[in-house]
Amino acid sequence: MVYLIDASVYVFRAWHSMPTDIIDRKGNSTHAVYGFARVLADLLERRKPQYVAVAFDESHGSSFRHRLYPAYKANRDEAPVALKRQFALCREFCRHLGIAEFASEEYEADDLIGTLAQVCRAQGLRVTVVSRDKDLAQLVGPGDVFWDYSDAAEYRYEEIAQRFGALPERMADYLALRGDSVDNVPGVPGVGPKTAAALMTLFGSLDELFEGLELVADMPLRGAATLAERLLKNRAAAYQARALTRIACDVPMSTARADLLRREPDLDRIGAFCDCQGFGMLLRRQAERLLAARA
Repeated sequence: MVYLIDASVYVFRAWHSMPTDIIDRKGNSTHAVYGFARVLADLLERRKPQYVAVAFDESHGSSFRHRLYPAYKANRDEAPVALKRQFALCREFCRHLGIAEFASEEYEADDLIGTLAQVCRAQGLRVTVVSRDKDLAQLVGPGDVFWDYSDAAEYRYEEIAQRFGALPERMADYLALRGDSVDNVPGVPGVGPKTAAALMTLFGSLDELFEGLELVADMPLRGAATLAERLLKNRAAAYQARALTRIACDVPMSTARADLLRREPDLDRIGAFCDCQGFGMLLRRQAERLLAARA
């Protein structure tokens, strides 16, 4: 089993929830780094994974999705400089802890995780996606796990539809129909989560849906009589949305299974890092236990 961790979820959570009086020697806040580092170290202590990787977002408006649709994520404020600085420190901590970390200006963390999942499956590993982002549910295959670490909730392939609204292989199409306000992806007007879920239960994809539009009028849905017309009118928009919601699993990466093997934590560097960032002894003690467990 390989654990593929969506870093942004846990960095942002720490940024908003941890006390801001954790500061480095120069007075810069490091509370998001500390919160993320605790999550990562706790996960390693609990599960003791042999293979693990952390993916970070560094596209910041430059990903291929922004070229396809310039308004993609335009509803979000730019991350403060202080937060960007802490993201870089989170990547540094991963390296000190012996964990592979990945980022790209062209692709988002979701795409990196999707590609790593493909690589690992091809080399005989099952996948645990560690996140709470519904988009990543589309990566879960038979034998895989979607782990919402913050809520201590785990979902297997057959449980994804009940939790998120559609089977993993239909998730991108489902999100394209209903839209995704978090990422500023418009859906088909008048199609909400329940209608999109019903459509993706009857049809396996957008292609099947538009080939069988004559069946839509007979579905037990409110407004079914005019739904087919609305879908046809917004066909191009639906396909454009799917280009945004579908995770790219073919990112050019020269990464093999062996690259995701956990390495021994570097206690000297972790100690120096904790001193510099204003952290106490807890993370150092965790690193010592992780090293002892490997021995």
